[in-house]
Amino acid sequence: MLERRQFLMGAGAVTTSLILSDSLLPQAVAQSSAGYSGFLKQIYQQAVQQGMDASIMKRALLSLSTPNAKVIQLDRKQPEFTLTWDQYFQKVITPTKIQQGKAAYRSLQGTLSKIWKQYQVDPRIVLGIWGLESAYGKHTGKFNVIDSLATLAFEGRRAKFFKSELMNALKILNNRDIAPEQMLGSYAGAMGQPQFMPSAYLRYAVDFSGTGQRNIWTNVPDVLASIANYLAKCGWKASEPWGQEITIQGNIPQSMIGRKNVKTLGQWEALGVRRKNGTEFSNRSVSGAVIRPDGVGGRAFMVYHNFNVIRRYNPSDYYALGVGLLGDAVA
Repeated sequence: MLERRQFLMGAGAVTTSLILSDSLLPQAVAQSSAGYSGFLKQIYQQAVQQGMDASIMKRALLSLSTPNAKVIQLDRKQPEFTLTWDQYFQKVITPTKIQQGKAAYRSLQGTLSKIWKQYQVDPRIVLGIWGLESAYGKHTGKFNVIDSLATLAFEGRRAKFFKSELMNALKILNNRDIAPEQMLGSYAGAMGQPQFMPSAYLRYAVDFSGTGQRNIWTNVPDVLASIANYLAKCGWKASEPWGQEITIQGNIPQSMIGRKNVKTLGQWEALGVRRKNGTEFSNRSVSGAVIRPDGVGGRAFMVYHNFNVIRRYNPSDYYALGVGLLGDAVA
């Protein structure tokens, strides 16, 4: 069994480490270097025992020396307040992001058509995810993924999860899909333009361009096809919408709201629900659920099966709404 020392302050001090101020963090990280080197050697030995290439593992792991203090700092950083849906929408779906999405949709028509034919996933939703995850490939993260995952696996909080993702990342390197130095991502190990964790990469990333490598860092066709493959494998239904904005005429208690309260559109119409422009739905037999993120008086949406598929990418109603609305706006 792999032995792992408690990070920063020795055995039993993880809770204490979590409340260290930022000014104390660099010193504490430096004090943990010896234990970290031992941890990395154990990971290296485990990877080689599993048949991974020793030279690649050495290059990826044994060049590291200390836990990454910035990674730990960001991992511990807690939001100071919760955004309302309206605040989130204003922050995430900006006019600039919509314009950039429209330009991408026009310039990538040929690629998007081929992806649609193969995966049968709405290309507007693929662009919505691309736009929210990395601003269409502009912001992918500058952290070395092995450095980040090894730090978080050693640090202690969610160590089991991050060690598993670290081993998955080493498998990707062993496949020679990317060099260790080029495997960049977020502080938490989300990689490339679609921000896949290594486990998601192994499951969903595809070599759509036929280069012989799955490249979600710089190859846009691979990026978009990998997102489409993710959604297809999670149950996307072709030619069905994700949802639509609605109006509610009358009072529907918040207890009837939520994506698990599914009714036919005919039943919702009887409760005063209409399309955004106030007209009735064209097909009343379709089933959906009403979500109203900001409560009574806020914007309301009818969401369908594919909304829940988007939530498989990120289990947040705000995120899924943002993807759907951005996708609608770019084409």
